[in-house]
Amino acid sequence: MAIDGCIIAFDFGTRSIGVAVGQHITCTAQPLMSFKARDGVPNWKYIEKLLNEWNPSTVVVGFPLNMDGSHQQLTAKAHKFANLLHSFFSIYVVLHDERLSTVEARNQLFNLGGYRALDKGQVDASSAVIILESWLELSA
Repeated sequence: MAIDGCIIAFDFGTRSIGVAVGQHITCTAQPLMSFKARDGVPNWKYIEKLLNEWNPSTVVVGFPLNMDGSHQQLTAKAHKFANLLHSFFSIYVVLHDERLSTVEARNQLFNLGGYRALDKGQVDASSAVIILESWLELSA
């Protein structure tokens, strides 16, 4: 398992994918951006550019589960996205439970700026931060 260096996280969605970057040394992450997807299919050339720019040792993909731990409709699509990342870019990819990450991201953004801060792109990127920092805490 490669855990040194930069780590990128994706909050996968069928219409929007949030991205965060972090590092193992500090167990912190920051939002990068979100980008559009079409029915869960991202612009793979854009992801390639992102991965080439940041050169992560690990990619963490949020794994959507129901509160009881069971799979939902989006679970299989997120798993497929993770598999394609690994196949296309030969990079180490892990899935990480993302339950309540969007709720937490919305709460944090609302507390910082009210309803104006609840832009969909900011929520998705902030969710990716929460996913990544959660994974970093567990893998420390």
